Amino acid sequence: MIDRYSKEEMKKIWDLQSKFEYYLKVELAVCDAYVEIGQFPKKDIENLKKLAKFDLKRIDEIEAEVKHDVIAFLTCVNESLGEYAKYMHVGMTSSDVIDTAFALQIQDSGKIILKDLDDTINAMKTLANKHKNTICIGRSHGVHAEIMTFGVKICSWIDILERQRANFIHALDEIKVGQISGPVGTYSNISPEVEKITCRNLGLEPARISTQIIARDYHAYFIQSLALIASVIEQFATEIRHLQRTEVLEVEEGFSDKQKGSSAMPHKKNPVLSENLCGLSRVVRANSIVALENIPLWHERDISHSSAERIIFPDSLTLVDFMLDRFKSIVENLNVHEKNMLKNTDKFGGIVFSQKVLLKLIEKGLTREEAYRIVQKNALDAFENDGNFRQNLLNDKNVTDKLSDIEIDEIFDKKEFLKNIETIYSRIL
Repeated sequence: MIDRYSKEEMKKIWDLQSKFEYYLKVELAVCDAYVEIGQFPKKDIENLKKLAKFDLKRIDEIEAEVKHDVIAFLTCVNESLGEYAKYMHVGMTSSDVIDTAFALQIQDSGKIILKDLDDTINAMKTLANKHKNTICIGRSHGVHAEIMTFGVKICSWIDILERQRANFIHALDEIKVGQISGPVGTYSNISPEVEKITCRNLGLEPARISTQIIARDYHAYFIQSLALIASVIEQFATEIRHLQRTEVLEVEEGFSDKQKGSSAMPHKKNPVLSENLCGLSRVVRANSIVALENIPLWHERDISHSSAERIIFPDSLTLVDFMLDRFKSIVENLNVHEKNMLKNTDKFGGIVFSQKVLLKLIEKGLTREEAYRIVQKNALDAFENDGNFRQNLLNDKNVTDKLSDIEIDEIFDKKEFLKNIETIYSRIL
């Protein structure tokens, strides 16, 4: 992933130096397992661990000749070991190192994502508590529906992201598996006990079965969890973009003193951060399709998945890390225009009170069809002629024969829409 969308902690996990450090960690854990079952002398392995090292430049030189990155890595490490090189990679195949190291990289990356999720959810909870009773309009089909509060809108976001957090934890736990099973996974030259001890010491579970590789449905499921996180961030960002439109202007992204919105139009303040998140979400979702394509490999293994995974895993994890951090910042710096929110609920003389008028007329004895016809006529007249729905009702004998001025005032009380806010909040916060 390009530096523009990368944070250093995640970026480091996926650089070449770290990749080979994870490889070495797996190889040394296998040596320790052999010591534990009594096949390698402890003193020799202690000396081996002190000597074991690698150099990226040297690995590149060797790979240019052997055309195999794991062999190049092992050859480079063995050059530092002298007589102890005989203990390296005994009974193993390349995928034992690659897939087990890969699992470690994913687990370490997952810890960062979990912290990001918690920080973002906490930022949204702060926003939701602040605007618990901030009246705004709810919309369906992009059209004014009924009154709600901005805090309730944020509660919905919290619910969605907490669900994705739980889903991510499950996917991260599912992929917490390693393998040390040798060619085609039969343990032909290595004991399953070595795998068990190695995985235990690395904080992993042995795969129930490996066919020289760990099955790629594990990895596809994990990437889907990242795609879901990215997609719900896009959902939230899209809402912010809509609410920042000039004719709506209910919220705005924070805008710093020296920030500029357009090279041509000095008045512009654009929701560029939210738009950025929408674009990045598309990349993560596209990567999830590649992860699905990686599932059907030939026989017990091939490496058609390998090249793709070198791109989609570091890129997806780096992007989701970046996206969560950016969205948290948007939430923390969001400008909420409460007066505009309130003003938008009163458009066309409060046509959003139409259902309450409808129900009251039915209560007074009209059929639903009669009441609907009367209310719709007055509402559409206000909507289409830039009129006033409430005034239309007061001027309509069909309404005033049934409802007094006091009853109409009560119908148009915004607080009636908020009477169950506490119930909603008790479920989320």
